[in-house]
Amino acid sequence: MGADVIDAAAWQESWDRQQEAYLPGREERFGAMLDAVEVVADGRPPQILDLAGGTGSISLRVLGRFPEATTTLLDLDPVLLAIARASLPDRSTVVDADLRTPAWLAALPHHDFDAVLTSTALHWVAADRLAALYREIYDALRPGGVFINADHMPDDGLPDLNARLLARREARRLTRHAAGAVLNWRAWWDHVAADPVLGPLVARRTEVFGETPSAEFTPPLSWHVGALRDAGFTEVGIVWRGGGDAAVAAVR
Repeated sequence: MGADVIDAAAWQESWDRQQEAYLPGREERFGAMLDAVEVVADGRPPQILDLAGGTGSISLRVLGRFPEATTTLLDLDPVLLAIARASLPDRSTVVDADLRTPAWLAALPHHDFDAVLTSTALHWVAADRLAALYREIYDALRPGGVFINADHMPDDGLPDLNARLLARREARRLTRHAAGAVLNWRAWWDHVAADPVLGPLVARRTEVFGETPSAEFTPPLSWHVGALRDAGFTEVGIVWRGGGDAAVAAVR
């Protein structure tokens, strides 16, 4: 392997292990999302928008389950985009665009997706912008298409239990990190910085996002349901829940 080529499969595995420590139900949520895609596609090859798709975790699972599917992955992170481009086949289009402005819609190859899928990414979007983004996502779907956002969405009716479940999950994660079972977020990025191909992209990543992380916006499920209904979606509800995380689905 040349000095200017990354081992995409190794980086995908590394990313998956790191993410699973934070999201122990990660594969379950992906499975629930793809079940919904299968129903909506109704036997046709689905066209999927992998929104804030990072390394391509969702796209790879879509393409593995639906051999005739096509995906469009959209993200802004130069490091994760590099891994995605090295990982995804010709049935995928990779788009570099910023969800923080409405201009991302114009970067898409078309606006009639069967499904728009995203996971643990939109909590970095501010409240007013996220509400507007939901309206833009509506415009990217065909009639009858589905949007699914899997993210940190506490259940309004179980605030104390959710807090305790989260504390239990965090304690388990910290134990695994301390034992060296998996890399934590910072250690994973240290490995990226040391890589001869990905490392130089870290400086560009800092230019894009800045030195200080954005504040997380993690409202309860009811906020998402209300915002999606306001955006025009006809059916809104959850297709998966695991502790304080949920996958909310909205049908155009």
